[in-house]
Amino acid sequence: MASKRSRASAAPDATVRTANGSHGIKSSPAPNDRQDRRKPGTQHGSGWHRLFSDMACGAAHYAGHPLAFLTAAVLVITWALTGPLFGFSDTWQLVINTSTTIVTFLMVFLIQHTQNRDTLAVQLKLAELIIAVKGAENRLATVEDLSEKELEDMHEDYRRRAEETLDHLNRRRAKLKQAS
Repeated sequence: MASKRSRASAAPDATVRTANGSHGIKSSPAPNDRQDRRKPGTQHGSGWHRLFSDMACGAAHYAGHPLAFLTAAVLVITWALTGPLFGFSDTWQLVINTSTTIVTFLMVFLIQHTQNRDTLAVQLKLAELIIAVKGAENRLATVEDLSEKELEDMHEDYRRRAEETLDHLNRRRAKLKQAS
């Protein structure tokens, strides 16, 4: 696909602004030279983590289809219609309570896994954009690793800068209005 750039065709060398404001060169290693920098035990290529990830992605994919909802709705309707057959007994009620509890419990983990995966993908894309934009503050590429206090301080700094920019724009607009 012509619209998608491969990692190898992306600019291998780019100017990077460091925290102190100086510029340097960022080199991306060739795809075959990349070292696996993941934490031990979390390699996505083997073991339980990979198995869980594959199963969770597959289950989340199918759980999001209309057929999954239709299946659940048919099961609940079937359960409700069998109520008179079982005399609306405690066991009949326990079946639906237990089933929904188990499904809900398992879906929590599937949803969390999907959310973690999506969040990481978005963070990586944003980091790539921040690093690629000339003049951007590259410290923002890893902002998700900051402490809550550091995030609040950074938010306050950006809020203050946004207000200063707005004030400056309003002054310029007022001058332009007076001049015309």
